[in-house]
Amino acid sequence: MFKKILIANRGEIACRVIKTARKMGIQTVAIYSDADAQALHVQMADEAVHIGPSPANQSYIVIEKVMDAIRKTGAEAVHPGYGFLSENKLFAEALEAEGVAFIGPPAGAIESMGDKITSKKLAQEAGVSTVPGYMGLIEDADEAVKISNEVGYPVMLKASAGGGGKGMRIAWNDQEAREGFQSSKNEAANSFGDDRIFIEKFVTQPRHIEIQVLGDKHGNCIYLNERECSIQRRQQKVVEEAPSPFLDEETRKAMGAQSVALAKAVDYSSAGTVEFIVDGDRNFYFLEMNTRLQVEHPVTELITGIDLVEQMIRVAWGEKLSMKQEDIGINGWAIENRLYAEDPYRNFLPSIGRLTRYRPPAEKSKSDYVVRNDTGVYEGGEISMYYDPMIAKLCTWAPTREEAIDRMRVALDSFEVEGIGHNLPFLSAVMDHERFVSGNITTAFIEEEYPEGFEGATLKPAALRQIAAGCAAMFRVAEIRRARVSGRISNHKRKVGKKWVVTLQGESFAVKVKADDKGSTVKFEDGEKLRVTSDWLPGQSLAKMKINGETVVLKVDQISAGYRIRSRGAELKVRVRSPRNAELAQLMPEKLPPDTSKMLLCPMPGLIVALDVKEGDEVQEGQPLCTVEAMKMENVLRAEKKGVVSKVNAGVGESLMVDDVIMEFE
Repeated sequence: MFKKILIANRGEIACRVIKTARKMGIQTVAIYSDADAQALHVQMADEAVHIGPSPANQSYIVIEKVMDAIRKTGAEAVHPGYGFLSENKLFAEALEAEGVAFIGPPAGAIESMGDKITSKKLAQEAGVSTVPGYMGLIEDADEAVKISNEVGYPVMLKASAGGGGKGMRIAWNDQEAREGFQSSKNEAANSFGDDRIFIEKFVTQPRHIEIQVLGDKHGNCIYLNERECSIQRRQQKVVEEAPSPFLDEETRKAMGAQSVALAKAVDYSSAGTVEFIVDGDRNFYFLEMNTRLQVEHPVTELITGIDLVEQMIRVAWGEKLSMKQEDIGINGWAIENRLYAEDPYRNFLPSIGRLTRYRPPAEKSKSDYVVRNDTGVYEGGEISMYYDPMIAKLCTWAPTREEAIDRMRVALDSFEVEGIGHNLPFLSAVMDHERFVSGNITTAFIEEEYPEGFEGATLKPAALRQIAAGCAAMFRVAEIRRARVSGRISNHKRKVGKKWVVTLQGESFAVKVKADDKGSTVKFEDGEKLRVTSDWLPGQSLAKMKINGETVVLKVDQISAGYRIRSRGAELKVRVRSPRNAELAQLMPEKLPPDTSKMLLCPMPGLIVALDVKEGDEVQEGQPLCTVEAMKMENVLRAEKKGVVSKVNAGVGESLMVDDVIMEFE
């Protein structure tokens, strides 16, 4: 077996590979850019080599710099993770010429399957059902519009060398096809160094379901069931699960058989994924093959018990697969939520900065449930603008889908992240959404259910009562502490009241708290009683409770006369007052936010790459004003209404922070 491998990647996937290598007794080498000098993968590896400046195209994807690191350290093999060089045949060839093993498929398979245009042609030749489209090279935007009309709107414009949602646009008309073509080319060139674009029919009401394949160098190839990846935003996966709640055994076998046949057609070895679009009648169409490990591979590992990274390493060493197709079953249900550094309240725009608090739920592996968190960050670390915004992948496993969702709800509520914008509230809201819980989902789920963006979850009455009861019990504990301090100072004890009014989400509950040694019973005006037990103490940021036997986790911040509570995707200001103070609070005027209606504010930290207007220009609603680039994604900012530009405060090439004023209007 290899004695030392180099991981040609960063972040959580580099940490993930290091964990398996360590388990196998293999030493690891990390590479890092300027921005990643203090990164977690650098700290975890046995050795680390600096390879250049922060931008990936000056460090992580420069083949010769990675080769230099291999030579310096004597690494015998390289695991590429995903992204960067993982599907670059020139990198695989460079390793082969150097006599270094590539922990991935042969260069020929990468070339055939990694290029989406070539792979679709090969799939058609192999009899695999494919989505209608144009797979030739497209020269310019005019040709893109012409082809889009021939295929029929809506269409998907995709980067041939793309992945992870980069270089991808949906167009519903000529204008969107024209704009999308140029943006896709720009993103593809920046992310992959390859700006070729192809066009295919966008299938409405689709599910995105993929098959995990695993092959060795001896002609053996199997499939490890499917993953449902339909919860997507801007063609980027957000929630994945295994198995799919939609497939039946017959469809699973047919998709698996086609996937294996396609892999064998290109002499595939190592782990790979064949992606399909599946319609409501379970007809499936080949999309592409990813010749690498997928971001969502943990859910497959959790339902099969197979460590895919270990299998990749063993295949690269030359071992035969130790399992056959009949050995692969489905044990329970697994769900993965991707935690991104993006602000769901600002249309999911990227967020960067320091993680002032980063405390994931404890990882556990028990007979009836598993909590797993694949991450590459730590408290106090920086989220950089140079790379993908993913912070962690939180996974849960349980015997049934319902139980796996329940475990995920608690895990998300227990995950503390401060200092940056993040999508934890949105993930929690999805886990509670009726459509997701029912399994009735498509790739259009987010745009259909959150057409105006995400503004926080609105909790149902039962959940509001739970939080009201929990906060009343917490407030009583805090009041007892204050009373004891007051008593020590003034030589007389303050009495702690039993009656309180709890106000949250526009509602008020008059409650009476009766406490004993084991907890509190909170009685509402209508007679309902909720039993609250918790070991929470004032100052703690996380309150884990049992309320009538149900686990409830609240993120807690102290505010005047109560708490800022975050739970189940909702952020609430919860006021706990005496009945008299509650009466007086109703007389207080409401503070109004400042008027920014005549300003274009930068919605995220980023770089101005284009300005489409100048001072004095009249703009129409929906007209492009400027383009901001962050984390390798271009974001076009448009006019919300008709107006005249009175002042432009930023220029092309300037870096801006959140809420910097880009331009003002009359």
